[in-house]
Amino acid sequence: MDLDAHVRTADFDRWASSRLISDADARADLIALYAFEAELMAIPTRVAQPLLAEMRYAWWADQMDGVFAGDPRKGHPVLERLSACVQRRGLDRSVLDDLIQAHIGRVHSEPHGLTDFFVRPMGEAVRILIGEPREAAETAGLIWGQISTGDIQAARTARSQANRQLRDLPVLAFPAVAHACLIHREEPEAVKRLRITWAALRGRI
Repeated sequence: MDLDAHVRTADFDRWASSRLISDADARADLIALYAFEAELMAIPTRVAQPLLAEMRYAWWADQMDGVFAGDPRKGHPVLERLSACVQRRGLDRSVLDDLIQAHIGRVHSEPHGLTDFFVRPMGEAVRILIGEPREAAETAGLIWGQISTGDIQAARTARSQANRQLRDLPVLAFPAVAHACLIHREEPEAVKRLRITWAALRGRI
């Protein structure tokens, strides 16, 4: 599996943001994280019954031991690349574990916030790029969650606060948050790439 192509198809917005990363290894590690998230997001589209979806999420949860021990399931490109990312970047396992659990809750229609789905994973994306998560990215993660769940007005309202915080975010970390500028996710891909580039030039979402 070509993970780069897979993420481009499944999650174009974050894939486009990753194009801002000049370091090929860092870009590949970020793509590994996004591919993992894309696999989790796709499960409910592949199985109709919540119990079957929960079983698939449980399988992913079981794989985390191997991923974090540096012994991922052989022949599984997402797990192998994610494990390599974990070893290089020191990702926080609790973020991935909690993300899986949040997806299990989602398929059972349990209420959930945006922190486990969007804010903390964005923090890990920042960690991949600069070695640690930064508080400055938290509001950007919240905005991305609001955009992703259709709460556009809330995302617009939070922009000013996010941009004030992003002044403290190192330039190298900006590709982890740049896609939060995409308020209108239905726009053509070429327009999205222009918006992301403009956001990066300004350091603002």
